[in-house]
Amino acid sequence: MDFFERLAARIDATESVVSVGLDPDPDRLPEHLSEKDLPRWAFNRRVIDATHEHAAAYKPNAAFYEGPDGWRALQETIAYAHGKGVPVLLDAKRADIGNTARQYATALDEDGLDADAITVNPYLGRDSLEPFLQREDAGVFVLCRTSNPGGSDLQDLELADGEALYERVAALADLWNRNDNVGLVVGATAPEELEALREQVPDLPFLVPGVGAQGGDSEAAVEHGLAERPDLATRVGLVNSSRGIIFAGEEAGGPGETDPDAYYRAAGDAAKRLKRRLNRHRDT
Repeated sequence: MDFFERLAARIDATESVVSVGLDPDPDRLPEHLSEKDLPRWAFNRRVIDATHEHAAAYKPNAAFYEGPDGWRALQETIAYAHGKGVPVLLDAKRADIGNTARQYATALDEDGLDADAITVNPYLGRDSLEPFLQREDAGVFVLCRTSNPGGSDLQDLELADGEALYERVAALADLWNRNDNVGLVVGATAPEELEALREQVPDLPFLVPGVGAQGGDSEAAVEHGLAERPDLATRVGLVNSSRGIIFAGEEAGGPGETDPDAYYRAAGDAAKRLKRRLNRHRDT
């Protein structure tokens, strides 16, 4: 099966479109984690144990795995998520030219990180993404309309024909989707753009960040973020929350939490609540 077929099966199995962002910020990791035990990996393992029943996918951000032991922690995390039957979308925002792009794409190989999908940056054009697009069984999510406030600095720029730059990116991504493996990253903090882009590219699944700590529109994320593809049995897309899930335990006592089990149960409860909230909109 290709990535979106696997994702559709996972969405059906869990009745969830929740993507859990695994961003183990070293400054926020609980004190009960030991430095000798790869703390990022140990943290992710406990989060996965607590949330996998409610997760359609996991989305580790590559930035949080830089430095000593980081890549090893990421490999362990991906393998563990796969062991739970959950696909992994690597949020790396990659793109480059020639052999550099080919090297970046090895993150999708079994002898690399073995990620199921990856986020890419379209700014360098089609050739910079070709090594990713050619991998028929892997998902490729193209940055289109991001959830950060500064995204409009470039993405809203009007081109000579009156089209916004983010709209041109969506149109190009649709053309690049020869292997049915392309999706878009469109933030929940821009619900009007979400709706317009869904009308423009009805078949592309969206990865929708911003519904957690950034306060994005969860109803719009579900209504417009999920694509109805005739080859798939269910509407497909992902709605991501990172800090709002993995650090939910801070509310129960902060990083010095004396009851680690309670800390991770809070993450599981947060993922379950988000799943239920999103499903209310899926069912309407």
